[in-house]
Amino acid sequence: MVRNLTPLLDEARTEGRAIGSFNVYSYETVRGVLEAGASTGAPVIVAFGERYLAQLDLETVVAMCRAVARVVPADHVIHLDHCKSEDNVYRAMRAGFTSVMFDGSALPFEENLSRTRRVVEVAHALGVSVEAELGSLSAAADSQEGDRDSRQIYTDPGQAALFAGETGVDALAVSIGTVHGSYKGTPKIRVDVLKEIRRSTPVPLVLHGGSGTPPDVLRECIAEGITKINVNTEISASAVQRLRDSLAGQRAPHLSTLSGVVVDSVRGTVEEQIGLFTR
Repeated sequence: MVRNLTPLLDEARTEGRAIGSFNVYSYETVRGVLEAGASTGAPVIVAFGERYLAQLDLETVVAMCRAVARVVPADHVIHLDHCKSEDNVYRAMRAGFTSVMFDGSALPFEENLSRTRRVVEVAHALGVSVEAELGSLSAAADSQEGDRDSRQIYTDPGQAALFAGETGVDALAVSIGTVHGSYKGTPKIRVDVLKEIRRSTPVPLVLHGGSGTPPDVLRECIAEGITKINVNTEISASAVQRLRDSLAGQRAPHLSTLSGVVVDSVRGTVEEQIGLFTR
């Protein structure tokens, strides 16, 4: 069943867990994410990033989710991830996305606030949830989300409180030391910054850059108010490795077999991540 993000975040926060947001780029990845949701009984967020519009249009993403959900019963959100274009945000709402992220994190604070508030007004009138971002994550190896010249800018707790109150967003992505992509060394996650943000900001908080973050750090972040965690790189890296292994082990594998390998890999990765987020 397709769901709105807001009540799911409220439930997760009450129960002290986080909901996983898993990036998709194809039918196989959509299928894998929803199969993981069905097998674990946990709601999942099917996240489609603006950068993948060259591969799939928004209407096709929604159609694939609806088609798979008819045979794979899983509570899920169809979420537009990291979208810098207001036009694409509104297109996603029309297409049937139940949640959108307007990413104005690279904009000056006041512009980010005013544009986010405008998106929220439209989205809430249509029953769609809105996530925004304040602060900036750096782009590490294999990043598919951060810009190469982006740098880490920690979220200011005072600005976070003002931003959430003025915009009415349903979720706020914060920067506390995670990165887009794969860590090059030991991550230095500023849980102290997260604690300050949580004390000042009532809305559910989002952690981008969940791939490769140590499980004990994830659990600590969840305890301190993170209720949505994004995973992208780990899904891709695991599936690519499984494909390499399959290609190396077969002389002439059929494409249909490789498609199944991707579904199985994504399902396994997402199931593992859900286990980390709900313990």
